[in-house]
Amino acid sequence: MNPLKAFLATISLKKNHVKMKVDSVYDIKINALNGKPIELSQFKGKHILFVNVASKCGFTPQYKDLQELYNQYQDKIQIIGVPCNQFGGQEPGNAETITSFCEMNYGVTFLITEKIDVKGKNQHPLYTWLTQSINNGVKSSTVKWNFQKYLVDKNGKLVDYYMSTTSPLSSKITKHLKQ
Repeated sequence: MNPLKAFLATISLKKNHVKMKVDSVYDIKINALNGKPIELSQFKGKHILFVNVASKCGFTPQYKDLQELYNQYQDKIQIIGVPCNQFGGQEPGNAETITSFCEMNYGVTFLITEKIDVKGKNQHPLYTWLTQSINNGVKSSTVKWNFQKYLVDKNGKLVDYYMSTTSPLSSKITKHLKQ
């Protein structure tokens, strides 16, 4: 790409990013799958792993590894599954269906939020923060598919994101919990 096109692409990218009126991830509002508000600030002092989840995806068996990660490190991490139906319509269920699926098939005990959009014009503020460096202060990204993971440290700062192919039990993630 020539320098002018690269510059114009940068301007275009930044034009679509909007600085949110929140001080940190802890100020973002989101509800649990049962409709009750989640206070993200209750997880200060722990890492948070946000994962956009779906019940009919090739990566759905990662629920098992997410639960194992949670069982092993629950004193150091809060896992938050975020149902999303934007990738191949792979999370068509309602709250009751999603809850039942997660509990019966994978014994999920970690937190699951309401179903949201993780990209596009109706992107939830949580994912606006996670995916835009202007808000998270670290890096910008695009959610490419179900089970993409975003790790936030115990002080509420974005550590990194991991593609769907990265196992929740990968050392890329667990190394941050062993410190």
